[in-house]
Amino acid sequence: MRRRNCLKFALIVPIVACIVCVLGVVGVRRILSQGLETIRVDGRDRTYIVHTPDSYDSSTPVPLVLVLHGGGGHAENAQKMSEMNAIADQEGFIVVYPNGTGRLRYRLLTWNAADNCCGYAHDENVDDVQFIRELIEQLQQGYAIDPNRIYVTGMSNGGMMSYKLACELSDVIAAIAPVAGALNLADCQPTNPVSVIIFHGTADEHVLYNGGESLKSIDGKRIDQPVSAGVDFWTAHNGCVAEPTSTESGSIVTDTYTDCSTRAEVTLVTIEGGGHAWPGGKRGSRQGDEPSQEINASEVMWEFFAAHPRG
Repeated sequence: MRRRNCLKFALIVPIVACIVCVLGVVGVRRILSQGLETIRVDGRDRTYIVHTPDSYDSSTPVPLVLVLHGGGGHAENAQKMSEMNAIADQEGFIVVYPNGTGRLRYRLLTWNAADNCCGYAHDENVDDVQFIRELIEQLQQGYAIDPNRIYVTGMSNGGMMSYKLACELSDVIAAIAPVAGALNLADCQPTNPVSVIIFHGTADEHVLYNGGESLKSIDGKRIDQPVSAGVDFWTAHNGCVAEPTSTESGSIVTDTYTDCSTRAEVTLVTIEGGGHAWPGGKRGSRQGDEPSQEINASEVMWEFFAAHPRG
């Protein structure tokens, strides 16, 4: 009898161990993909997180804000860094955090955002513009979204991607808010005006304020355009002719271009001494630069977005 029980035990142990092993792997995958929704675009499963405010009512169209993570980041990281959910809850808009692509499914993700950036997405020529277009279309099918109030922001590589989307989806996007990004596109031909508010620190070593070779690039020797190149392009495109109105508050300098032939406007928010970070938010990583707390970029960009619908 003892021998038979031992035999049963010997057979059961490997089975239990195997089940635990499988459940462990599934558990890890579940944790990594928690809250993610999926859309298939260009033969790839693309993922994103949707946050809807408690006040959302499907009978009333609301604005949509897309927040794009930085190079090497992911959607959850963008949520934490920008703290945009709290503003969405307060102001009543939907915020969505899309994921880029990478060799690892949920980590170290990038956007194909520019002629020279970034990482896996750039190397594999991933069509992130098509992803965002189809994502917006899918969101419009599932939620009551105001088509004239669709906005995009992003950090670093995500900020560069917001520029690219403004160039190629100006028929959809009303305004963008690049944070610590550069307009590194030789060919940008938007068909409609797009309002732009830019946030950038003068001490940013990843994407230099005055342009040049990045000191801490994930893509080797990458040369970025200066912040002024983005300002010059969009003020010209939006028909802004006058000198900006400039205000200073501590280390924050805000240049606003409002004398534009279109209703679209351009604003540059310079953080003197600011690093590669989301002003008013949290660090993107333990090694990331500490964000300035003199201004809350998420709050300021929402005020800008709210004042600049499309059309």
